[in-house]
Amino acid sequence: MPLVEHIRLGKGVALGVKVDLPKAPLVMVRADRGFAMCGYLNMDSVNKAGEVAVRVIGVRTFEDLLDARVANVSDEARKLGITEGMTAREALERMFQG
Repeated sequence: MPLVEHIRLGKGVALGVKVDLPKAPLVMVRADRGFAMCGYLNMDSVNKAGEVAVRVIGVRTFEDLLDARVANVSDEARKLGITEGMTAREALERMFQG
């Protein structure tokens, strides 16, 4: 059964979704304009869809994801000033409107 939580960040409330899969969980946190996701994310697909997204690796929980360093950034996320190496929490803050 998926776990869904509201996650309060500095600029708004994000939606966290976690699905336990046989080998590792799928973990994603969504802000207004985009999302951060675990290593299951295919950045080529994200770029083709024109989404704002970042990919982090080695995470199992929402806190892990928020604290993890961004490994990959979509083209649209880069336009918001999001870069590899910042935390997913920092990237998500840039994904809120206003």
